[in-house]
Amino acid sequence: MIIAVDFDGTIVEHKFPAIGKEIPFAIEILQKLAQDGHKLILWTSREGELLQEAIDYCKSRGVTFYAINTEKPDMGWDPNTVGRKIVADMYIDDRNLGGLPGWPMIYRMIINKMTFGDMLLDTVYDDMVNDDPYGRRAPKKGKPKYKNRQKGIITRLRERMRDARAKINGDDPTSPHRHHW
Repeated sequence: MIIAVDFDGTIVEHKFPAIGKEIPFAIEILQKLAQDGHKLILWTSREGELLQEAIDYCKSRGVTFYAINTEKPDMGWDPNTVGRKIVADMYIDDRNLGGLPGWPMIYRMIINKMTFGDMLLDTVYDDMVNDDPYGRRAPKKGKPKYKNRQKGIITRLRERMRDARAKINGDDPTSPHRHHW
């Protein structure tokens, strides 16, 4: 898989033009992805000396990229002839919708070939199997609220989604910003 990875805010915290503190697990997971045979591309808006600093930072920590701001190592990047959008199977960037999910989750998504949506549903499913709809541990004894476990999980997922939509739309009676249309 070809994976394009941003630098500022993704591998390190935003401190541009300086290099920020390393984001937890970024380097370790990038090393593991390279060991797994993935082609990593550094895809950043840094140029000139600032770009070289980012490359050197990663290289000093054991991360070497297949290409820098291009699809192939031999292409070279010229801002006058090549566009900034490159072809990759995946883009890891803190400016994604929803932000950076965290490097352990990113690695789990890649090795399990999951989309971010799949990961969210999987996480919600795991939470619901172990917890009741309000985040408390389910009781060990007593009659289950739902006879069919899968049907109960789907019902609770729908309830949570309904509640979340109500909050977003201002229909939540407990919301101080409730709209009266």
